[in-house]
Amino acid sequence: MLTIGAHLPKPIGPEQIHFWGQFAAAYAPVIGQIQSANEDTMRDILFTLDRNSKKSLQAQIREFMVSVILEGHFGAGEKMPSTRRLSKQLGISRNTVVMVYQSLNDDGYILASERSGYFVAETKMAVPAIDFGSVQKNNGAKVNWSERILKSPALQRNIHKPTNWQEFPYPFVYGQPDPTLFPIADWRDCAFKVLGKKWFDSWSADSVDDDDDEMLVEQIRTHILPRRGILVGEDQILVTMGAQMALYLLASLLVDHSSSLVIEEPGYPDLRNIFGLRTQNITAVPIDALGLTVDERLAAADIVYTTPSHQFPTTVTMPLERRIALLKSAHDNDFLIIEDDYELETSYQGVPVPALKSLDSDGRVVYVGSFSKTLFPGLRLGFMVASKDLIREARALRRLMVRHPPSSNQRITAFFLSLGYYDVHLRRLHRAYRERWQAVVDALSREMSISAGAAGFGGTSCWVRGADDLDAEKLARLALKKGIIIEPGSVYFALPPQPRNYFRLGFSSIPAAKIPEGVKILASLIASSR
Repeated sequence: MLTIGAHLPKPIGPEQIHFWGQFAAAYAPVIGQIQSANEDTMRDILFTLDRNSKKSLQAQIREFMVSVILEGHFGAGEKMPSTRRLSKQLGISRNTVVMVYQSLNDDGYILASERSGYFVAETKMAVPAIDFGSVQKNNGAKVNWSERILKSPALQRNIHKPTNWQEFPYPFVYGQPDPTLFPIADWRDCAFKVLGKKWFDSWSADSVDDDDDEMLVEQIRTHILPRRGILVGEDQILVTMGAQMALYLLASLLVDHSSSLVIEEPGYPDLRNIFGLRTQNITAVPIDALGLTVDERLAAADIVYTTPSHQFPTTVTMPLERRIALLKSAHDNDFLIIEDDYELETSYQGVPVPALKSLDSDGRVVYVGSFSKTLFPGLRLGFMVASKDLIREARALRRLMVRHPPSSNQRITAFFLSLGYYDVHLRRLHRAYRERWQAVVDALSREMSISAGAAGFGGTSCWVRGADDLDAEKLARLALKKGIIIEPGSVYFALPPQPRNYFRLGFSSIPAAKIPEGVKILASLIASSR
């Protein structure tokens, strides 16, 4: 049931009477509150009726009711407040409310039920939602946000994918999990442990000085990083809400408008966009068969960003010789390196090359890792490894943003690592990804006369270069109609004109058995579009 009543504090004293009198005079004089009386949920919606407005009270009530119904604040089937109660509590004529309800009933917003009252219609009319701001305040000029907003990240080029990708039969989507591969029972076991009384104090309060979960930091330090050759102390590790947060922290701490940044071409669009909000001095250096090219274009940089283990998006692996050359260039030219090891645990093609951070004797490399590809992206847990001075400042900045990542998630992940579930899960992933990678490569070789970038020592995608006349954007639209999701490649290029004949096939979320048929359909679409 929905009720409407005056929203006044109780008890009320002389000072409050004065305050509310001024408030009512300014907004004159009816203040209403719609409240759901459902025992499970309570929802309040405060609104005003302006007796000085040129609009009638009837029109104001109708506009408000239409707005909250269209925007979903009143759910389908919910009971409306009675006309008698509404008119009494607002101090207005019942006929006014009756006419509003009759008009809403006539227009299909609500339905009258004999002896029961009015209910929100199950199927509402497809009428554009009213500007809620104009209902609440219809006097004075609106804010010109185009003049107030100083940056426009919404205009940047980004990766997009259907939100309902799970419903497609051939989702070649990158970075999304396959629920059949995830050990839900093991994760639930860890969650039960953490949510028990014994561990309540470890995650229920804010961490002292915004420190990270000590168990998770220890697991990262002793379990995860040594596999990449990185041996550091706990004061050189910061837990972040995904690798994305680590990159944003670094941009905030290390970059201003005068800073010079080198990125990979093609490369990670979000990194380009994050740093692009800070500086326009960004140089995109094309990669070759060995990854980021190390030449004189790096000499003037303040920061070089690279993805050496699996170049994003081509999956090229930078060999040891190129890594040593990059570190030497950083030393000689005094620049920092951000090493994004976003797929650090997806190595199923031989022995992984040591991380740049493990070869760094100057402390110039900032290492960024994530659990998104091995666990699930919705967990939003990553980490940064750097000098303790930088970590201290990053921790202080993180405090201003979110204080710290959710402690419960940190402790559950720590248990998942410490109890051995993580290693078992990795072995399962490696077998599945190896099979799927081979299926994609074989299908591309069989069905198309195009090349696929070979994985160096793993990864969860294939980078595909089509014929020069291929329009991957158009192909993606045609493929979507056939139930196939692919990622057009032009968004990964910074330098104009962005080539349109590249696309990426992710295979972390599609069963191996569906890959051949999906690629076959894709090949037929390419052939028919020429």
